[in-house]
Amino acid sequence: MSNNDKVLILHGWGGSDTPHWQAELAAAVAKNYGTVSFPLLDNCHFPSKNRWIKQLKEILEAFKPDTVVCHSLANTLWFWLCEEEDFMQEISKVKRLFMVSPPSLTTDVDTIKTFFPCKMPPKLYAKEIKMIISDNDPYIEIAEAQIIASRYDIPLNIIENAGHINADSGYGKWPLIEKLVLDRS
Repeated sequence: MSNNDKVLILHGWGGSDTPHWQAELAAAVAKNYGTVSFPLLDNCHFPSKNRWIKQLKEILEAFKPDTVVCHSLANTLWFWLCEEEDFMQEISKVKRLFMVSPPSLTTDVDTIKTFFPCKMPPKLYAKEIKMIISDNDPYIEIAEAQIIASRYDIPLNIIENAGHINADSGYGKWPLIEKLVLDRS
């Protein structure tokens, strides 16, 4: 990561405050003199797809990130944003997209029902994309993650027994994601 890279970290349902790896990543980017935005999306415990899309568009226009790091529901949010024709030029400026623990495109949880079902957009717009999942994530099966990864021809990194790759499954400080986001060599 060069010092002028801008990193946008997008949390999922319920947020990703300390001790979540996304909070640790935000601190690591800042400690390395990177520019980071780690916004709390509107009403994160009872999210609305339309409100989150509106807020994300405002954040992207103002912050203009080079790298976007999505966890969980933020990946679904990114999929929906990629369908917004008036915004494709804005998101096409993103150089790197990290998709961590995307949920199934047919997730059936009442609290987040406005996001689902979700189809795969024609493209994800970032120039470089990495997807990381766990082999025992309760929100997505490996087979569906492989379909998503192959659709966009992106590498899929599968971690053993990492649950939903969140604080509840022991992912506070996470050296792998810090190395991937911070290392630009």
